Amino acid sequence: RVIVRVRVREAVVSTQSTGDDSTRAVLHEVMEQQTLSIAKAGIICVLNARASVLAAANPCDSRWNAKLTIVENIQLPHTLLSRFDLIFLMLDPQDESFDRRLATHLVSLYYRNAARSKVESIDSDVLRDYIAYARTFINPRLSDEAGQKLIQTYVQMRKVGMGRGTVTAYPRQLESLIRLSEAHARMRLSNVVEELDVEEATRLHKEALKQAATDPKTGQIDMEILMTGLSASSRAKRVELAKFLLQTLRNGNKSFKMSELYDACKEGYKDGFTQMQYEMVLRDLQEENKIVQTSNRTIRLKDA
Repeated sequence: RVIVRVRVREAVVSTQSTGDDSTRAVLHEVMEQQTLSIAKAGIICVLNARASVLAAANPCDSRWNAKLTIVENIQLPHTLLSRFDLIFLMLDPQDESFDRRLATHLVSLYYRNAARSKVESIDSDVLRDYIAYARTFINPRLSDEAGQKLIQTYVQMRKVGMGRGTVTAYPRQLESLIRLSEAHARMRLSNVVEELDVEEATRLHKEALKQAATDPKTGQIDMEILMTGLSASSRAKRVELAKFLLQTLRNGNKSFKMSELYDACKEGYKDGFTQMQYEMVLRDLQEENKIVQTSNRTIRLKDA
């Protein structure tokens, strides 16, 4: 409903408004296909989505867990998170200098001194008119130099992960760079996207990736976290755990109660795992027809 009402400017979405599946489905269509399907009072139509989406989300436990990925912390579908051009984390670093700057800013909101008045050189009404003018009359187009710069940047982003077998950029990231470059040119009231716009868009994109797509286990950027919901290290661990689970079934009587199999794997698997990882591996093996779960919660090999 938010997207229907705000077709031209921007839509602001909070975690409370993305909780149900129907709302997520609407956001998927808007952010993937740039269209919005509505059916009301017997009228069915498809509108073009012209809104920028600004969303905010809190960690599922009300506290950020540095050992988990952004998908695990926020618990929103990776298919939805990957649609955003920029994702930034607003964390509390518990640093004295940061606390002092934040407190100074908050206190300054309640009084205005001469020094602060001099710093504020632009009025909010002027800024609002500036943005409205840029939206209405400025339509940037890529120059040849900017196009080549985008191609070069995308190729370099792809090369970063080749050495370690991870994907650090997809075509979707190139589309994001194009949109950000056009937005930066529009902010300059320029109808031509130049190299400096691409450079600033690349800087913003890299900074966002450092925060949102960093594997907490390796400390390296892994775009698969946003694209698939799993990092390369987590996927490798999942494969190893699946092999160990199958080997445990073969070495035993080929049939275990679910709780007994969990305890056996927990005792023998050296790297450790969580209950969620265990259940995901069971689901993967069932989908691959390698194990069968009976009605009494017994796990056995498919050919047993």
